Amino acid sequence: MLISIVAPCYNEEDVIELFHDQVQQVADQLLPLGHDMEFVYVDDSSRDRTLAALERLAGRDARVRYVSFSRNFGKEAALLAGLRHALGDSVVVMDSDLQHPPELIARMVELSEQGHDQVIARRTRTGDPMARTLTARLYYRLVNRLVDVELVDGVGDFRMLSRRVVDAIVDLSEYNRFSKGLFAWVGFPSTTFEYENAARGAGRSSWSLRGLLNYGIDGLLSFNNRPLRAALHLGMVLLTIAGLYTAWIVGAALVNGVQTPGYVTIITAVTGVAGVQMIMLGVIGEYTGRIYYEVKRRPHFLVKATNVDRAKDLVP
Repeated sequence: MLISIVAPCYNEEDVIELFHDQVQQVADQLLPLGHDMEFVYVDDSSRDRTLAALERLAGRDARVRYVSFSRNFGKEAALLAGLRHALGDSVVVMDSDLQHPPELIARMVELSEQGHDQVIARRTRTGDPMARTLTARLYYRLVNRLVDVELVDGVGDFRMLSRRVVDAIVDLSEYNRFSKGLFAWVGFPSTTFEYENAARGAGRSSWSLRGLLNYGIDGLLSFNNRPLRAALHLGMVLLTIAGLYTAWIVGAALVNGVQTPGYVTIITAVTGVAGVQMIMLGVIGEYTGRIYYEVKRRPHFLVKATNVDRAKDLVP
């Protein structure tokens, strides 16, 4: 069985060769068991010399295949590119910064042979700051009340996929992709095991607070239209409150006579309603923007450099 390792890369010059050495050791351990391996690296237009490092790896190891984007298209596009170019009967998706321990691949292979189409590695939050742990738990509790699929805390892209799962994921042509949700949406028999949180092998994470926030919003909006329904419900609630407030003002005027309205009450009501309107317009705008990107049907990525054509002839 041929196993493809798909690893997106962004500014991983300091760690990519160490990562490849460790994955190569796993490949050597699995070869006597009848499992061959190929390595598919996707360079998301790194600003450092990641591409040069991938070219060196391809020169040393004929099993290395790489794709480099013309610009930074994001991790979701890199995952899709890796899955499209993977030839394996099974595909392991993992980060190239060693936060996904390569030694777990053998465990994934063992579990996949038991008939599971998805073998999912769930990261524990051991060592994470308390604030980050609580924030993540609150996010997943909220998002699972809204989305149409179940998202599990600690479950990310690190998993082994059967060929039919890979084909199902690749066939989904939507432009706005949220892989964690797509993996859950396609279904198929799955199993999950836990592993201890691991540190990066070198370098710094490219995730910023803003990037994490946008990623969380993508997860919330990609698999449901409930925020739009919530806007309708909130509008009805505000209309009801306004009607009750109007009735109270009219009643007070009939009983006590006309009095000068309170300045604070007016400002509070106007500001509150305006804030809610801006939030709802933002929600509608998010969905409209997604429709805008979908109807243009632009490609998910453009390739600047690759050795795929040459490598195809070298993979058994």
